[in-house]
Amino acid sequence: MSAKKRCTFILLTLFYSAIVFAQGTVPESFPHPWYGKRIGYIGDSITDPNSYGDKIKKYWSFLQEWLGTTSYVYGISGRQWNDVPRQAELLKKEHGEEVDAIIVFMGTNDYNNSVPIGEWYTEKEEQVMAARGESKKLVTRKQRTFIMSNETYKGRINIGISQLKKLFPDKQIVLLTPLHRSFAEFGEKNVQPDESYQNNCGEYIDAYVEAIKEAGNLWGVPVIDFNAVTGINPMVEEQLIYLHDSGFDRLHPNTKGQERMARTLMYQLIALPVGFN
Repeated sequence: MSAKKRCTFILLTLFYSAIVFAQGTVPESFPHPWYGKRIGYIGDSITDPNSYGDKIKKYWSFLQEWLGTTSYVYGISGRQWNDVPRQAELLKKEHGEEVDAIIVFMGTNDYNNSVPIGEWYTEKEEQVMAARGESKKLVTRKQRTFIMSNETYKGRINIGISQLKKLFPDKQIVLLTPLHRSFAEFGEKNVQPDESYQNNCGEYIDAYVEAIKEAGNLWGVPVIDFNAVTGINPMVEEQLIYLHDSGFDRLHPNTKGQERMARTLMYQLIALPVGFN
């Protein structure tokens, strides 16, 4: 993209954002590129329609109102990245080619359940045919191979994205990084420390966030850094206005938090194409 076109795109995006912010709705004269699209949502309790039921209006529900989208929601409370293939396969089975895009919002439960981060791939020396200014010949070079394993976080992401790209090769797939998280206690056997503590693997939530960003480059998938761009951090007491309950659940965004997530997502999606077929 030329500098002139890039500048024009940025100005149009800012103009559009200003209109939406002022009106609170999508202007018909400048429709959002995702307007009316059919979106599959893969995730955990923050996405799950059954998590807190009518007490919390979910981010995808706001997008339905603002953008006229259709939501195919498969998120289930407590699920981790190893559940992405199952949710993706169910989405494919039930809606097939009806889907325009898939948004994956996972990772916080992998952190809480102390799934080892692991590595993206293995390396070993192999022979490969190559040529550069001379006749082709076999040369020895290192080759990397993606690790497909449910035993590690990165291995799970490899499996999940690989399956998504096979099932939906011509659809837009978008990854969201995990949100910041604070203390939650859902019973005697489910007490979750805040993100200032390492998990049992000796990892902070940051490592799980960074892995999603890395996956975007490794697999060619857009990543929206929800951890940063939503602006929500329940570790700051004053920002608990966005969380469900300051007493026992500083983990799940309430309706106000979900709305902020939705507005963030709506603006971020302006920059991503959708509907390739």
